[in-house]
Amino acid sequence: MSNIPTRMIGRTGASVTQVGLGCAPLGDLFDELSETQAQATLQAAWDAGVRYFDTAPFYGYGKSEHRLGTFLRQQPRSDFVISTKVGRVLRAARNWQSFDKAGWVGGLPFEFDVDFTYDGIMRSVEDSLQRLSLPSVDLLVIHDLDFYFHKNEARVNAYLNQLFTSGWRALDELRRNKVIKGVGAGINEQGMIPRFLNLVELDFFLVANGYNLLTQAMLESEFPRCAEQGISVIIGAVFASGILATGAVPGARYFYAPASDEILAKTRQIEALCRRHQVSLPATALQFLLANPIVAAIIPGAQTPEHVQSNTRLVQQPIPAEFWAEIKATGLLAEDAPTP
Repeated sequence: MSNIPTRMIGRTGASVTQVGLGCAPLGDLFDELSETQAQATLQAAWDAGVRYFDTAPFYGYGKSEHRLGTFLRQQPRSDFVISTKVGRVLRAARNWQSFDKAGWVGGLPFEFDVDFTYDGIMRSVEDSLQRLSLPSVDLLVIHDLDFYFHKNEARVNAYLNQLFTSGWRALDELRRNKVIKGVGAGINEQGMIPRFLNLVELDFFLVANGYNLLTQAMLESEFPRCAEQGISVIIGAVFASGILATGAVPGARYFYAPASDEILAKTRQIEALCRRHQVSLPATALQFLLANPIVAAIIPGAQTPEHVQSNTRLVQQPIPAEFWAEIKATGLLAEDAPTP
C-alpha cells in the first residue's frame, strides 16, 4: 500500500502517485551508479510509497529500462504505473571505443536512430518490453520532438510530419486496443504544446521546462488549453535541472546548462525569502508544482536512497501561507500561479 495520494492522468483511467520517480539517473546520467546502488534507490522509492516510474530507451541507451525492469518485475503488476518513451530505436554500437556517450557516463554500448514512423514506434515498444522484462507499460511518451534536440524548424517539422502521417497510427492503435492506457509528449520548451494539440489527441504532457518556481511561462496559454481539453501535465526536471535543489551556488545549472546571471539573482531572492520564513528552497519548488490541479505528478530523479527519502519528506514539509503571499507580492511568482 502507498500513502502518497494519487491523481488521474487525463481520461486514461491510469492513476499515478503524485510523487513518482524519474529514472534518467539509473542510466548513469552525469554519474555512474553501481547495480547495487540503483536497486537500493528503487527499493527506497517503493518503500516510500512511490508507485509511478518513468523511463526511456534513451536513458543510458537501455540501461535505465533494464535496471527498472529488474526491480519492477518482482512486484505485482497491478501495483504500479510505468511510462516509457518512443522516438529513438536502439542499435548496437559498431565501435565502442569511439562511441559518443554524451551525458551518459556509463550506459550501454548502443546508438540510436530517431524514428517516429509506425514501424519505428512498434519496434521501440517491443524492445522496451524486453528490456523491462514486463508484459506491458501503461503510458507512452513521444520523446524529445522539439527544438532542444532537433535544433531547427526544418527538422522539427519533418519529424512532426513523420509522426502525424505514420507513427501516430501506431500510438492510436495501441491505445484503442488497450495495449496502453495513454499517450503523451515530452516537452523541453514553450511553443510545442499547441503544435502537438493541433496534430494529435494526447492524454498528457511531460514538461521539463517552462513551469517551475523560476518561470511560469506556460500558464499564459498552454496550460489553459490543456485544462480545457482534459489533458494532464507531469513535471520532470522538478528542480529546474538543479538550481532549485542546490540554490545559487557556483556552477548551479538551469535547464541543463550553467545558470544565467538573471536566474542566479532571482534564485537568491527566493532563497532569502525562504530563510525569512524558515522553509527550504527544494520544498517550496516541489510543493509549488503540485499545487496546480492540472499537474498529475512530479517525477524527481534520484541517485541514492537518501535522495528519494528527502524528496518524499520535502513534499510534506509545512510551508506557511505567508510565504506564498509574499513571493507573489514581491513579483517573484506569477500572480495567477496556483499555490498550496
